[in-house]
Amino acid sequence: MTGKVSTILILGARGDLASRLLLPAVGQLLMTEPGRTLHLIGSGSGEWTDDTWRQRVKESFDSASVTGEAAASVLKSTTYLSGDVTAPKDLQKLIDACEGAPAIYFALPPAVVVQACAALERVRLPAGTVFALEKPFGTDEASAHALNQQILRLVPEEQIYRVDHFLGRSTVFNLLGLRFANGIFEPLWNSKYIEKVEIVYDEQLALEGRARYYDKAGALIDMIQSHLLQVMSVLAMEPPATLGAGDLRDAKGLVLRATHVFDDDPRASSRRARYTAGKVGERALPSYVDEAGVDPAMMTETLAEVTLDIANWRWAGVPFTLRSGKALAKRQREIIVTFKQVPHLPTGLTGLDTPTVLRIALAPDEMSLELNINGPGDPRVLKRVDLHAGFGPGHLLAYGEILSAILDGDPSLSVRGDTAEQCWRIVAPVLAAWGKEEVPLVDYAAGSQGPKEWNDTPLKGRNQF
Repeated sequence: MTGKVSTILILGARGDLASRLLLPAVGQLLMTEPGRTLHLIGSGSGEWTDDTWRQRVKESFDSASVTGEAAASVLKSTTYLSGDVTAPKDLQKLIDACEGAPAIYFALPPAVVVQACAALERVRLPAGTVFALEKPFGTDEASAHALNQQILRLVPEEQIYRVDHFLGRSTVFNLLGLRFANGIFEPLWNSKYIEKVEIVYDEQLALEGRARYYDKAGALIDMIQSHLLQVMSVLAMEPPATLGAGDLRDAKGLVLRATHVFDDDPRASSRRARYTAGKVGERALPSYVDEAGVDPAMMTETLAEVTLDIANWRWAGVPFTLRSGKALAKRQREIIVTFKQVPHLPTGLTGLDTPTVLRIALAPDEMSLELNINGPGDPRVLKRVDLHAGFGPGHLLAYGEILSAILDGDPSLSVRGDTAEQCWRIVAPVLAAWGKEEVPLVDYAAGSQGPKEWNDTPLKGRNQF
């Protein structure tokens, strides 16, 4: 990294995303890679002095325990410029302040991103300028396609980073290593041996002041349409020839193009719910509809489940159930791969008759393999055991890995334009059915495991809570 100069221009630098995630990641990146030279510019609509901005950067660095000369140098040199990101004149001023070709990070609401990109069509951008955009990318397949076309008029695809922090290097490479480097798994990684797959991201956190965004999105768009479909594509992909951007993104794209709602029936293969008042641990929570900024008429779900089918040779008929929810009894972030039962248990071998289950936890990344073995005492009686292993942690947190890839020109783990559109195409039938109220919106108490009726009748491919 010695001698390499890069500029990060953060649009929306006064917001929560910048202070809570981006700036700590910048500091961690500088501490981990001290040879990297970085020019940091923050911009927002409000008037701030450089000193006010530097104090914000320092607080973010301190939150990540960032130290070192490289970080101190950036803290001393970083500047703040106010401007209207929808005004070409203001954007040109920001671009001209950058050293060389900048990496422009759009830490902005989705609607403002669209307006900013339209304004950038009237701005002179240096060759090599990079765009980094957060989810949601568009609001449906058509708008995602339109936004793709708009951005492609500004920079080529390989310079567009549609950010998904779930695809940090460590998590993706852990999945790839587990699958493709172990003969015990790869030959069995198909419909002949696997009964079902579940990808679950349950949170104890509630709305946490995000009503302006979340009430228009809900659990399906916020988590499943973006993050969990990306995780599924890595889990289910064919072996890529290399770990290069082209091969990895092609493999993910093939999976998503083959994915559709199970049985093409969103009424039977999806469900939604919303939390009511309750307690998560010792914390009392109001009903979602009573949270500040929420419009009850929006009928926004805070818990969503969708079962999908990947219509290809490897996976056809295997239910992939993706689930995410808020204000639940426990945090659960894992991939659950349930293998098929053995065809026959020898007469005289008794006890448990349950399938082998592989659990891959996310954040922290670890795994366990649940097996049946002969227990102590009577060797004919089976018992359940877990084989557990932790994956090696990466050098950087998720956003540090994202920024490192952006600055190094490696788009392999960013979301390609066509796959962003495919993710909207996959969930479109579910959103349509929910919009017509063909799938009921049921209640669950905050701090519970979810709606009781879901526990009594699990969705196809889904275990009971």
